[in-house]
Amino acid sequence: MNGDLDGRSIIVTGAGRGIGAAIAADLAAKGARVAVADIDRGAAETVASAIGGRARGFAVDVGERTSVRALVADVVGAFGRLDVMFNNAGISKTLPFMETGEADFEHIMRVNGLGVLIGTQEAARQMIAQGGGGKIVNTASIAGKQGYPLFAAYCASKFAVVALTQAAARALAEHGITVNAFAPGVVRTELWKQLDGEFMGLGLTQQAGQAIDEFSSSILAGRASLPADIVGTTTFLASAASDYMTGQTVMIDGGMVLT
Repeated sequence: MNGDLDGRSIIVTGAGRGIGAAIAADLAAKGARVAVADIDRGAAETVASAIGGRARGFAVDVGERTSVRALVADVVGAFGRLDVMFNNAGISKTLPFMETGEADFEHIMRVNGLGVLIGTQEAARQMIAQGGGGKIVNTASIAGKQGYPLFAAYCASKFAVVALTQAAARALAEHGITVNAFAPGVVRTELWKQLDGEFMGLGLTQQAGQAIDEFSSSILAGRASLPADIVGTTTFLASAASDYMTGQTVMIDGGMVLT
């Protein structure tokens, strides 16, 4: 499968850190040309520099269509075409259900939900124009399968990702474009460090690491995941090995949610 990605042009949003950075590095190691895209241009360029010659850093605000459209144009200008789009950018915030307000809901939904819609549409426009089909891969979550009261807005946004994945798969099949998602569980990244601090700030936990350890206690694999546990699946979804899959959300959570 490694050689299958040789020369493919791939965008990964939210790739300035965490899962996105790991996805980008693995795709480049497998031969792809990777656009490391993030709202933090400096972080994107740092990740791209660490990856090396197959990667370039770009700035993007996934909730702003003109920004996403410019990203696609810049990547096509640099790499010649767009073969795979990873709509990976996402944010979260720990909020008790009854304290979740409009501003937080709209902010999380703008990035996690609207960002996937815009990213899918703009990538598909390019893929249709150039011909030959393409692949769109969205980052869902266990929170797209179950609702958690401390993450209601985040869960709503990730349920939206699953729905958008299915809708887009049906809409774009005639153009040879597949649309799939993957759903991580608890991943030890910068995001969980943020959430862990929020748990302590709300008085829900007393010490660093307690939140992630308690949230991971029901994982059948016996531990939280690392980005390295995710990239085998994401590279598969970018490769020809997954050509007969579309509209699916692949759980990669160590057995936390069984569907």
